[in-house]
Amino acid sequence: MYEFRYQELEAATQNFSATNLIGKGSHGSVYKGVLSDGRIVAIKKQSLGLQKLQDNSKLDNEVRILSTLPKSSSNLINILGMSHDSFGNKVLVMEYLPNGTLHDLLHFTPTPPTWPKRIEIAIQIARAVQVLHDTKPLVIHRDIKTSNILFDALWDAKLADFGLAIQMFSDQSSQRVNSVSRPAGTIGYLDPCYTSPNKLSSKNDVFSFGVVLLEIISCTKAIDVTRVPATIVHWATLLIKENRVLEICDKRVTLPRYMEPMILHVVNIALRCISAKPYNRPTISEIVTDIQNCLVEPTRFPIWMTSFFPGIIFLLKKRRKIGTKRYKTTTIVCAAHEANNQVDISSKKLLLREILADATLS
Repeated sequence: MYEFRYQELEAATQNFSATNLIGKGSHGSVYKGVLSDGRIVAIKKQSLGLQKLQDNSKLDNEVRILSTLPKSSSNLINILGMSHDSFGNKVLVMEYLPNGTLHDLLHFTPTPPTWPKRIEIAIQIARAVQVLHDTKPLVIHRDIKTSNILFDALWDAKLADFGLAIQMFSDQSSQRVNSVSRPAGTIGYLDPCYTSPNKLSSKNDVFSFGVVLLEIISCTKAIDVTRVPATIVHWATLLIKENRVLEICDKRVTLPRYMEPMILHVVNIALRCISAKPYNRPTISEIVTDIQNCLVEPTRFPIWMTSFFPGIIFLLKKRRKIGTKRYKTTTIVCAAHEANNQVDISSKKLLLREILADATLS
C-alpha cells in the first residue's frame, strides 16, 4: 500500500478546509484534494471522536477489504494509498469520482435520470455487489445505499465506503472472530432479519439492493416521514398488493411503452429482494443475469413499416377497449423468462409484439 506524506495531503486539501469537503458521515469526512503532481483525489479522514480514541478500525477494515477485491472491477471504488497524522490517526486516499452520489442524482438534481440510464445504474450496482459475493472469502458490504454509490467522469456507478464490510470465512472459528460486531447498516436499507451476528449473510446485501432498486425506480427516499407508510419498502409493497405497480414509477419522466415490461420486471426483482423470508430472495448473480437477459431496447422498424403505424395505433386503441371488457389482467413476460418472474398488470399494458401479431392477422 502506497504511503503518502501527511503534509502533502494537508497541502492538497488546504489543511482539510471546509471548502474542500465533499462528503460527511458518522465515521468521518471526505475531502477533495489536488496532489503536487496535479492528480485530483478524495481523502477520507476519521471523525473527531474516532481520532480522539485513536480508533482506526473502520479505515483499517476498509483497506483490508479493498485490498482483497479484484483490481479489475470497474464498479468498485479504488484505493490509491494511505497516510498517518502525527497522532497515528489513519487517512485514506481514494480515487476522486466527480459526479456525486446516486442519492443526489435521484433527489437533488433538476433533471432526473432517463429510464434506460436507471437500468444501466441498477446493473452496474448489481455487478459491484456480485464481485463482493463471488470473492473468496465472501464479502458482505452491510451498507449498500444510494449515498454510497458514486459516479465517475463517464457517469458509471461505483460502490464505495467499505468501513462496515465483513469477510465471511468458511472456517467456523474464523467466522466467529469476524462476526463479533453488532448488526450494522443504515435504517431504511438495513435488513430487518439481520438482528444478530449469526444472521449475517449475503441476503442482507440483497435486501439493501432491493431498497436501492425501488429508490431508483420511484425517485423517493428510503425513509420519508411525509409519506404513508414512511418506509419505501412498505409503501411499494402496499401499491403492488393493490395492483398499482406503475404508481411506483417516477412520474416526472414519461415511461416509454416499450420499457414498461422491463421496469415492471425490475420492480418484481426488487419485491423478491425485500422478501421478509431471506431464503426467498435471489442471489446477486441471479439478479445480474435476470436484468441482463431482460433488457429491452427500442424497436427499430424498416422504413416500409411506417405506413402501418396508423393501423397499429388503431389496433392498440381497439385492443384497449376490448381488453378492458373481456379480460381482467394480461401477463407481461420478458422474452428470456417465458415461464418465470411474471408481473400481472392491467390489460391495457400490451407488448408491441402482441399488437404486431394482430396487425398481421387482420
